[in-house]
Amino acid sequence: MNIITYPDRADWKSLLKRPALNTEALREAVCEILDRVRTEGDKAVIECEEKFDKVRLHSLAVTEDEFMEAEKAVSIELKAAIMLAYKNIHTFHAAQKFEGKKVATLPGVTCWQKAVPIEKVGLYVPGGTAPLFSTVLMLAAPARIAGCKEIVLCSPPDRNGKLHPAILYAAKVAGVDKVFKAGGVQAIGAMAYGTSSVPKVYKIFGPGNQYVTAAKQQVSLRDVAIDMPAGPSEVAVLADETANPSFVASDLLSQAEHGVDSQVILVTTSSDLLGQVQKEVERQLELLPRKQIAMKSLESSKLILVKDMDEGVAMVNEYAPEHLIIETKDYMRLAERVVNAGSVFLGSYSPESAGDYASGTNHTLPTNGYAKAYSGVSLDSFIRKITFQEVTPEGIATIGPAIEVLAANESLDAHKNAVSLRLNRKI
Repeated sequence: MNIITYPDRADWKSLLKRPALNTEALREAVCEILDRVRTEGDKAVIECEEKFDKVRLHSLAVTEDEFMEAEKAVSIELKAAIMLAYKNIHTFHAAQKFEGKKVATLPGVTCWQKAVPIEKVGLYVPGGTAPLFSTVLMLAAPARIAGCKEIVLCSPPDRNGKLHPAILYAAKVAGVDKVFKAGGVQAIGAMAYGTSSVPKVYKIFGPGNQYVTAAKQQVSLRDVAIDMPAGPSEVAVLADETANPSFVASDLLSQAEHGVDSQVILVTTSSDLLGQVQKEVERQLELLPRKQIAMKSLESSKLILVKDMDEGVAMVNEYAPEHLIIETKDYMRLAERVVNAGSVFLGSYSPESAGDYASGTNHTLPTNGYAKAYSGVSLDSFIRKITFQEVTPEGIATIGPAIEVLAANESLDAHKNAVSLRLNRKI
């Protein structure tokens, strides 16, 4: 890991830069696959699966027999863990239900909002180096609570043409309607355009590699909405001398093992802690099955020593991490000053893993600094809010003259006339 001590504010921008994702270089390949899926449908998806996932499929849809087979393959222990996680995720997201109220802005003028679900949503669940069945719960649970009529899930199959049993079990638990064996760009294209097997959806959710990210961005230009721009996963830890170095190191490594392009950062006021964390990272790294992935990630990761906690808070707000862990003696006070982060974990016993799996919060979060402008996935991500207004004769008499003036000054005479006709009508 790279150690930086007392960096100047002027150097923060370059210091906090993420590993570069050259999506422009991917664009040509991504667009070629998307165009094929748009024109050839299932045929293109099946051929892409053979080319990229090295599996020859006869059909894309997961059958009921495959669901039953998967349920038998999942251990009782894992089923119990999935059910606990689902319950907590469901509880947290159900509490986010929108309650609209009618507002009388003036006598005779009433305005309100109604929340309606997005009717068709597509969920992308990675299944490559790590089958993210937890993502199924994170996306499908709020979609079902919101009332989405059709929940479609795509995930890449293994070389035997199977999806990970836990992905299928989680899909069943969370109420997914249809599951398809498709990964990468071709899965995004199938959900964006629709094929004879895969329904076209109105919004696509879920993480993925740089190809999936580029594909989501491309289809969002005109074909379908997406949850958010996203890149490689990341965590920042803000710690002082009271932090447990082994805990901090474990949190850094838990994120580093996600992928070679993940980034982890420690910001601390304690030089002693920095040194201890570095040693702990090296020790714990040797014990990880995904050591090679984590090692590559650590090449672009940083241990940063700052002069005080004010500077530390300012730095993490500038970085706007996907995940932020605050392990300090006064973490609750510092939490109030956080303005840019996807999800925040407070104290020594709130590892990022808790939010990834089972605390109840959502782990689909903005990365690459997008936490400055985007929220993570929530119940709101699966609904739309439609505004209503009712204006009575009393109301139009009250606001009508002002509307006439406003419309006339924008040179929109038809707008003015629509009000004038009503004001001049003899009742």
